[in-house]
Amino acid sequence: MAKKNKDDHLKELRNSKAHHNYFVGEKFEAGVKLTGPEVKSIRAGKGQITESFVRIDSDGVPTLYHAYIDEFQFDNTGKHNPTRPRKLLLHKKQIDRIKREMEAGGQALIPTRLYFKQALIKVEIALCKGKKLHDKRDTLKKKQQMREADRYVSSRR
Repeated sequence: MAKKNKDDHLKELRNSKAHHNYFVGEKFEAGVKLTGPEVKSIRAGKGQITESFVRIDSDGVPTLYHAYIDEFQFDNTGKHNPTRPRKLLLHKKQIDRIKREMEAGGQALIPTRLYFKQALIKVEIALCKGKKLHDKRDTLKKKQQMREADRYVSSRR
């Protein structure tokens, strides 16, 4: 039997749209309540968090919605809903702080990445404000200018 390489499984899932659609503010690290086959599916790289968001329910539990985790290929326990709501594990003080920020400033709570921390799966969530169309255009112009400047500097060497 071949020895498994540590780089064979996926290290993290990123939300590529978060920095394009939002001004990303303060970030928090939260645990995710998952089932066994879901963890194996994430290790195989079969997940996506680009369309997901976090909402704090009326009972004070933060919940991750619309995160897609595909069914594990070798799961024999039965089918699961790939986009089911998943509870997030945060400290009470963090939840209270997030509630205050969301109520005061009209901010959204968006997951920016899903990653492994030792054997546990964590999600990084951030308080975000939505960008207007002109803000998105300005960001793209700045990125393009930085690329051109980097190309120019690297060609001069």
